Amino acid sequence: MRILLTNDDGIHAPGIEAMHAALEGLGEIMTVAPLTVQSATGHGITFDEPLMVDEIVVNDSMTGIAVDGRPADCVKVALRNLWSDRFGEGSSPDLVVSGMNSGANVGINVIYSGTVAAAIEAAFLGIPAIAVSLHIGDRTRIRYNRAAQIAREVIDRILLNPIDPHSVINVNVPRTESDDAPMPPVRVVDMNTAAGSSSYEKRHSPDGRAYYWACGSGLAFDRTSPGSDVESLLERNVTVTPLNYDLTDHARMNGWRERLDAD
Repeated sequence: MRILLTNDDGIHAPGIEAMHAALEGLGEIMTVAPLTVQSATGHGITFDEPLMVDEIVVNDSMTGIAVDGRPADCVKVALRNLWSDRFGEGSSPDLVVSGMNSGANVGINVIYSGTVAAAIEAAFLGIPAIAVSLHIGDRTRIRYNRAAQIAREVIDRILLNPIDPHSVINVNVPRTESDDAPMPPVRVVDMNTAAGSSSYEKRHSPDGRAYYWACGSGLAFDRTSPGSDVESLLERNVTVTPLNYDLTDHARMNGWRERLDAD
């Protein structure tokens, strides 16, 4: 198996290092990730600026290509150019893994997430993809390596059966704050669709102009949805949610045809 590894926290982030280590033995890994942090950039891509690339030695066992762009850029340029440069024309990875992100990507945050966007870009281009994120509690107690090992076990379970080339699977690991943290239960759950209830604090700059600073944990929502990814993750489960990049509202298509079709 050949794996493309990417993320949105940047190639030097501890989460991607831990994920790379955890994936060793599963297959040959090529890492292509943003040069700088691209959290919450969603599915933006670069059109009017060059995508500069550099080979980066991250640690003794991990070398990757840093792209001065966004997560979706990384996947696009990797699948369209960088992969064939390394493995030969016409070749492609068997799997794309995006993560491990420092922070959960559940509920409406899935829409904002660069981690998920990278996975969706891969699936759109015909490569099955898994986005991996870690719920962060006390930042001084994060155990990225153990969290990545938990994610690897879930990935192994996912790969026990063939997955469609256009599959996107969103995996969130609960807070992991000890090196011997037990394997949490794994739950396949829906995405919470409630609006986030984060607010903004009004402040003033030294010159008197007003500005607003985002407040909140990012995991507070206008309503609860028992059994969704948010609630299940907060109950310390690993959440697994299959996603679809087709935004068509198929259930309402016939109604709109009846209203608007001329024929």
